[in-house]
Amino acid sequence: MIRLDQRRILVTGAARGLGRELAAALAGMGAHVILADILEAEGHAAARDIGHGARFVAVDLSDLASIAALASDISGKEGALDGLVNNGAIATGVGGVAFDAVDPALFDRVMAVNVRGTWAMVSACLPLLEKGREARIVNVASDTALWGAPRLIAYVASKGAVIAMTRSLARELGPKHIGITCVAPGILKTWSTEYVPAERHELYETQRAVPGPQSPEDLVATFAFLLTPGALALTGQCLPVDAGFVFT
Repeated sequence: MIRLDQRRILVTGAARGLGRELAAALAGMGAHVILADILEAEGHAAARDIGHGARFVAVDLSDLASIAALASDISGKEGALDGLVNNGAIATGVGGVAFDAVDPALFDRVMAVNVRGTWAMVSACLPLLEKGREARIVNVASDTALWGAPRLIAYVASKGAVIAMTRSLARELGPKHIGITCVAPGILKTWSTEYVPAERHELYETQRAVPGPQSPEDLVATFAFLLTPGALALTGQCLPVDAGFVFT
């Protein structure tokens, strides 16, 4: 089993779904986990349930001041970060219509949270990561950006941008020996995909190289490894961890 003893890891979008499962798994591997989310009540409950010293800090990824406050809070309490998982994103209620019928305000909101929010988190947390021990960053994208899922243009565009940013940041952060990678899951069995049409779920479950549904628990070992010192050689890479729905 991978151990992350005493590694200080921040997970955004951690109040529920993949983020919560990941935070719990990392804490079980010995990490000191900071959960961040806009959902305060659920975030505090998640931290209490996880235990192992996990704590919650509220953040709005569309608000630069909120992100700065999160970094300041961690600076005062943990002093540094050894890992950052940019999982927070808008994923529900953003699909199902043709690209030319998308509400421009929704498109802008998705970009503000999923793209600018990811960039802002890395920027705000960089001083903490520089103080950390062989710090690692994992951005969460989506395999929809790799195969071009239709009727989901804002989300697909935002996750494509996350993949591109990961590659650019790898070159800027490499000289600091900070590794950054990107995980691109497929559809998971979680609250955030309840709105996805049944035929899209069926497409994934039947066309994966390993057929069947995929849950957040299936991804945690990959994330755990990418947060270890040994993952530096993978910096800049995007890994479609989707049981073989997409090959790159």
